[in-house]
Amino acid sequence: MLRHVMCLLPALGLLVATASDDASAGLFRKKCCQSSCCETAPACGGCEAAACDSCSGGCGEAAASCCGTQTVTRTVMVPTYVTEMRTVTSTEYKKEERTRTYTVNKRVAIQEEKTQEYTVMVPETLTKTVNYTVSKPVWETKTSEYTVQVPYTENVTQTYTVNVPKYEEKTREYTVNVPYTEQVEQTYTVQVPSYSEKTVSYTVQVPYTENVEQSYTVNVPYTEARQGSRTVTKRVPVTTMKTITVRGGSWQTQTSEVACGASSGCGSNACGGGCGNSCGSCGSCGDACGCAPATRTVCKRVWVPTCEQKQVPCTTYQCVSEEVPYTYNVCLTRQEDRTRTVCVRKCRTETREKTVKVCKMVSEDRTRTVCVRKCRPETRTSTYKVCTMVPEERTRTICVRKCRTENRTREYKVCKMVCEQKSKEVQYTVCKPETRTRTYTVTRYECVPEEKTQTYTVCVPVQVEKQVEVKVCKMVAQEVQSEVSTGCGGSGCGSCGGSSACGGGCAAAPASSCGCN
Repeated sequence: MLRHVMCLLPALGLLVATASDDASAGLFRKKCCQSSCCETAPACGGCEAAACDSCSGGCGEAAASCCGTQTVTRTVMVPTYVTEMRTVTSTEYKKEERTRTYTVNKRVAIQEEKTQEYTVMVPETLTKTVNYTVSKPVWETKTSEYTVQVPYTENVTQTYTVNVPKYEEKTREYTVNVPYTEQVEQTYTVQVPSYSEKTVSYTVQVPYTENVEQSYTVNVPYTEARQGSRTVTKRVPVTTMKTITVRGGSWQTQTSEVACGASSGCGSNACGGGCGNSCGSCGSCGDACGCAPATRTVCKRVWVPTCEQKQVPCTTYQCVSEEVPYTYNVCLTRQEDRTRTVCVRKCRTETREKTVKVCKMVSEDRTRTVCVRKCRPETRTSTYKVCTMVPEERTRTICVRKCRTENRTREYKVCKMVCEQKSKEVQYTVCKPETRTRTYTVTRYECVPEEKTQTYTVCVPVQVEKQVEVKVCKMVAQEVQSEVSTGCGGSGCGSCGGSSACGGGCAAAPASSCGCN
């Protein structure tokens, strides 16, 4: 709607200009119907001799013939909307498929078998005798005296006071406010709206389009190969010598001389054959025969323990980091500057006027009747009871709890701990080192490069020209015919006819009554 009003403004301006030109040319000016003999003719801007004959009675007929309307043709510019086709350049994106080659490193697992010697501590259970001390409880009975409070009850007479209630009736007067309603005339003020018209100027932003050349930047992708390095961690076996303490030993044969016991008889060689086997023991035989007691050599195997330090190889795995170079592809973009023509929408500021209604509130006094609630005092009488407490003494028997002291005797046990020596056989474990061999599998990874091909899609900008329908407002010339008045009406000029109009009476009449402008 605003766009239509803006297109009609030039046409209205043209109509006002054309009307002002016609008025200056005399199309809307009233012509004087008097002849040159009239005294008012010079004041009217001249008379037409052809229209008026003389100052006689023919003035009225001439005036009637020169007064009336005529048809005038003029050209008016009328706004018309026309649809035109315009060429607009737009940017569209076209998809293109491209191919690139990149290298992928695959980790291939390689398994290897290795042999390792390790030492295991094998446990061995042994038995030994251990002496220990045990505390044994011994109970002893003792006697002690103690005092006890023995409770007993006793009846006692007690006097106490009780408050007994006593009621008495009394009368009192009180005042009550009794409500009632009363109608009162009240004056109040009301704000009544009053409307008036006011002309206000306002600003309108009128849109229009303008073609502007614009520079823009496009990122064009490309692939670039780069060298890089990655850190690869490997587990490397490291053998070190470790000092351990080994508890060993060996069985050794030891000899010792032991005196023979009572079971060994004296032979004939020991005592010269004098005693024989008659003596019961060597000692008795020696005493009887005069020879020394017999001894013998005993061989026994004894375990001799040893404690020595030994160097043992110990294999541990350490993580070793290594920088491995590799090649990878990077997708980058380069910037290209391009130019395009775009249609920019702009606005110009125009000041317009409009008539608005302004509302003002006018105070107006009015009267209304309202009901008012009021109260009147009334005196009333009521009877109430008053309670008074009267003390009264009474007697009661209560049971009192008391205690007497008694001496008593009791027996109790006292525990004493007595130490006693005991022995027991205890099993303990000794670990002996034992060398064993095991086979384990080690997995290592090697990077094998592999080339792959990838297809990807790129959006490439393309400038395309299109035909677009645009509505344009144009001013078209159009001829318009209208009726234009050429002078006064018949009644105005008829008043100038007769002897009164031309015989000196016309001079006294005003010029406007004769159709003069």
